[in-house]
Amino acid sequence: RGRGSECLNAAAKENLPILFLVIDNGRAINTYTMDVATNSDVFAQGAHYGVPGVKCDGQNMVDVMRAGRAVTDYVRGSGPAIMQVHTFRFTGHSPADPEHERGRKFEKKWARDNHDPLKLYEESCEVAGEEELTATKKKVMAEVKEVIAYAKTSPEPPASLAKELEFPDAPDTDYNTKTVPDTAAGITTASTDAAALARCEEHIVGLKEKAAAGQITIGDAVNLAILEEMIRDPMTTIHAEDLQAGSSYDIPKLTQQTFGTLRAADEIIDEGHFIGKALGEGMNGYRPIVELMNTNFGIYGMAELSSAGNTYATTGGQFEMPMTIIGAGGTAPNQALGAEHSQPFHAYVMGIPGLKICTASSPEAAYGIAKSMIRDNGPGILFLPVKQMKSVKGSVDEGVCLPMNKARVLHKASDASISAGKAVTVLTYLHGVKESLDAMETINADGNDIELIELTSLKPLDMDTIRASLEKTHKIIILDESTLSGGVGATVSALISERCFDELDAPVRRLCMDDAPVPYAASMEKAVVKRGSDLIEAVRDAVAKKL
Repeated sequence: RGRGSECLNAAAKENLPILFLVIDNGRAINTYTMDVATNSDVFAQGAHYGVPGVKCDGQNMVDVMRAGRAVTDYVRGSGPAIMQVHTFRFTGHSPADPEHERGRKFEKKWARDNHDPLKLYEESCEVAGEEELTATKKKVMAEVKEVIAYAKTSPEPPASLAKELEFPDAPDTDYNTKTVPDTAAGITTASTDAAALARCEEHIVGLKEKAAAGQITIGDAVNLAILEEMIRDPMTTIHAEDLQAGSSYDIPKLTQQTFGTLRAADEIIDEGHFIGKALGEGMNGYRPIVELMNTNFGIYGMAELSSAGNTYATTGGQFEMPMTIIGAGGTAPNQALGAEHSQPFHAYVMGIPGLKICTASSPEAAYGIAKSMIRDNGPGILFLPVKQMKSVKGSVDEGVCLPMNKARVLHKASDASISAGKAVTVLTYLHGVKESLDAMETINADGNDIELIELTSLKPLDMDTIRASLEKTHKIIILDESTLSGGVGATVSALISERCFDELDAPVRRLCMDDAPVPYAASMEKAVVKRGSDLIEAVRDAVAKKL
């Protein structure tokens, strides 16, 4: 597998003390390994990377212990290794496993008769004597009965716990109040080269000067937030492709040059691999950041993102997952990136439990939300507008963390337009913000107005701000950078219809991408990607009550 190969490569390159433990029962669910694999000796796959391996009989406790001790000693002193433990499965893969197929019944009987690990151990010379064995069995059975009794008498967890385990930090957390240990500044100073840190701080000063002049880009604003947070908290790390060069938009610029390769890792082209590395760091108390360059590349790390979202709940709150994913995404008009680089990844991840999903179309929002997300103790993804990373410039509110659960009202409809019934609430995000602002002049020239709301938090969704606007306009349009089927607009529209139906004078209008793949040619793209001109017509229709 590609992911396994990359793990071996990374472990060998850094000579990490990692033991790759492979539990091999010779099957998938019912498919024999030999039916789908040329070579079942997984332990030998490390040879290409200089990673040694060993295979042992997993039914023989003594064999496993001896091999385990030897390989563990090797890993601690010399580097990575593979230990393949060959076993037999006495039960089905799952309750639905059709064990009667392909001789499973006879295989189980044979395995129990000949390879039961308890019988093998009892028959070995390692057991002292029959009297001691009997006493040990009696003691173990008593412990097992005690544990079973405890489980049966323990109360079921309350239903409310499910929602409590959604996020480690509540959605309304004020991240400006988050602190770091008193030792943090000293650790950063002691673990960072003084000259490198000085160059980084000089770079930060330069970014702040750009911001003060209203000339900082979205990419530079996020870079500023990341450098500030990595200096503030020495447990913060970062992973990215082309990290040394600053990636495509300078988001991780100077991180490795300042903090070294342990805290700032330049990664191979395998997003699932380094998102997985970040997941492991998060479970071990670090605060990893993953810069994806283009968020569409995150498709190759969906399994790891799902695990990140589930970790806090599946461990009963024992493991937090302070992981931040940042990247440029969305689908702008005339983007010319083709179907593969124009997918609505922000819509794909909406269904992953436990993730906070934010967007930012300005340097101010990108900076403030990035700082908050890095400080949050759960996983989050910040989407930035891929076609505006360097073109949109502005300022930042220095040192201020913005909320991760609030939308931003960018323009309020005039009282006159509201009274005349010519005001419409418009919800949008990423490139849709600029499209809406650019369309404003024409909308106003028509005698209409909009209440423009940027959805900086896609999950959780700020329904309070949406309802407050609807109470005034009673009409709503969603300019959406995702598809008709399963898109962000579909979720938002459903929630509005369910929770704000009493405020609607007309159905929610969605201006979303067609379900067709996004074409490269601009002439074709117009049929798929909605833009400001579509919004102008939709506002006219809404005011004229054309459904």
